Amino acid sequence: MIYLCTLNKKLFVISGPTAIGKTALAIDVAQKLKAEIISADSRQFYKELKIGVATPSKEELSSVKHHFIGHISITDYYNVSRYEQDVLTFLDRYFKTNDNAVLVGGSGLYIDAVCKGIDDLPDPDNNLRQKLNEKFEAEGIEYFQQLLEDLDPDYYDIVDLNNPTRLLRALEVIIQTGETYSSLRNNKPAQRNFEIIKIGLNRPREELVDIIEKRVDRMIETGLVEEVNSLKRFRGFNALKTVGYQEIFNYFDGIYTLEEAIENIKTNTRRYAKRQITWLKRDNEIQWFLPEEQEKVFKILPEF
Repeated sequence: MIYLCTLNKKLFVISGPTAIGKTALAIDVAQKLKAEIISADSRQFYKELKIGVATPSKEELSSVKHHFIGHISITDYYNVSRYEQDVLTFLDRYFKTNDNAVLVGGSGLYIDAVCKGIDDLPDPDNNLRQKLNEKFEAEGIEYFQQLLEDLDPDYYDIVDLNNPTRLLRALEVIIQTGETYSSLRNNKPAQRNFEIIKIGLNRPREELVDIIEKRVDRMIETGLVEEVNSLKRFRGFNALKTVGYQEIFNYFDGIYTLEEAIENIKTNTRRYAKRQITWLKRDNEIQWFLPEEQEKVFKILPEF
């Protein structure tokens, strides 16, 4: 596929850990640029998931046009490669009549796919995948986590450890190639025919922890348990093997009390945020700001 965008087109990428305030800043930036927003939050792709993935509110969605939010079902097969092609196809069309777009999210792998391209990795080996899946069913996700830590500690430090699909893919590649997954990633970034400006949000750890815990409490208050209960029949799908949903399923199974499940959500969300920051900090192109430094962000936007 040939993309016809030219370098006078700009993609503003807003990233950072969960709950940091990316949505609010993305809306402010998009309004300033008269641009539209592309989501790079892989959990918000699924139309059935709302409370547990902090989907933007109706007011936020109506304030600026958003794309790639709730556009597929949890029963659909979707991966980062398809996302890359879908976003590039969208941008090719969008940039014919617009100069700026905003990409926002905390899924570093999906941001990298748009900005740098997907790595040329071997196709899955069906026999190996079956064996690993059988091991997963027998031993649980902890087996994958420990194996990845042993074989590729660098990738272990940044991957979402609660996402079995990502763990499985990394282990497949390691076993097939004899190389670490981290060493094979992003070796040859793809060329993009638009300029990419990267904005990162962060704040002191103790402040972020407080924000995360308050967000989890709000999720419970606004119906997270009820949302998860309504999705019981889909719990085997990968989209639900994620923080906020797995812990509540464990509560339903009697493994945890509700209070324990809530504390586990907070703990796992803090760990996820730490991995997000680790992933993003390796990118020297990101300009970092506090969420309240909106005016400083505006200074790097094009003038009209």
